[in-house]
Amino acid sequence: MHSPEPRKHSEHSEQGDSPEVETTVPVGEWRESDGTEIDEEDRGLVYDIRTLVNRRRALGLFGGIAATTLLAACSSTPSSASVANSATGTASATATSTPSASAAASATAEASGPLTEVPDETAGPYPGDGSNGANVLDDSGVVRSDIRSSFGSSTTTAAGVPLSIQLTVRDAATGNALTGAAVYLWHCNRDGNYSLYSQGVTNENYLRGVQEVDSSGTVTFTSIFPACYSGRWPHIHFEVYSDVATAIASGPIAKTSQIALPKEACDLVYATAGYEKSVSNLASTSLARDNVFGNDGGIYQIASMSGSVAAGHTAALTVGV
Repeated sequence: MHSPEPRKHSEHSEQGDSPEVETTVPVGEWRESDGTEIDEEDRGLVYDIRTLVNRRRALGLFGGIAATTLLAACSSTPSSASVANSATGTASATATSTPSASAAASATAEASGPLTEVPDETAGPYPGDGSNGANVLDDSGVVRSDIRSSFGSSTTTAAGVPLSIQLTVRDAATGNALTGAAVYLWHCNRDGNYSLYSQGVTNENYLRGVQEVDSSGTVTFTSIFPACYSGRWPHIHFEVYSDVATAIASGPIAKTSQIALPKEACDLVYATAGYEKSVSNLASTSLARDNVFGNDGGIYQIASMSGSVAAGHTAALTVGV
């Protein structure tokens, strides 16, 4: 885990035939003085020992060939197709896959060893963390798991397809869970607007919240699927802090980044009522062209999806800090 950042505004080998190995001593060496060949059983101890040694050499050679073949099989590299699928996030899990949320959580709870640190990304113009105008972090009620509704003077609930967001926060160098750390998460609503900033929702603070990670390093927010607005790939913002106290005091940020949502899930959700504008917006962009995820296709930021439109989706991501 790096030091908190200051707060800012934003090989083809050919296989030939198996080698022939001599397993007995040449017959010519075992003859009487008159040239008569000595029967094998009468050749004595020296013959027996030399025969045994040669047989063991033969076994050792073929054993080595077998071991080399096994090692080659075990160390084969992924196909270019699987690498591409990993990079684009289009084949790992479809939007209609149905592993349970608890199964996903238990899998990410296991120690993983060193992992790639998630890229640092911009917080964008609508962070709500005090770095660009509005600050929701010091508001009573911001520490919560269900972020669908506003709190305080408004209780408006954001409409949209249900989405559970699971982040597992780990030290990139060791893979250990960052127990005690806090996550501040926010995203736009079904119309592509951000509470506190966008016209018509400046008096709302929904789809924003802070939580402390559990013993496995995981935090889960209950929310709605965000829109795709013009110029950006569908995404979710987050900041990681050392603890909740630091978060709500707008203290040093350990990591600022974004989660990319897979296209399969987006296509299904955006086919439902209320997301009509997202259909054309998504069709006009791609991960490769996105100004945040475009440099690497979001390979370290694409969420794993499960669920369905009817039951709600779960987006899960392990974050190396």
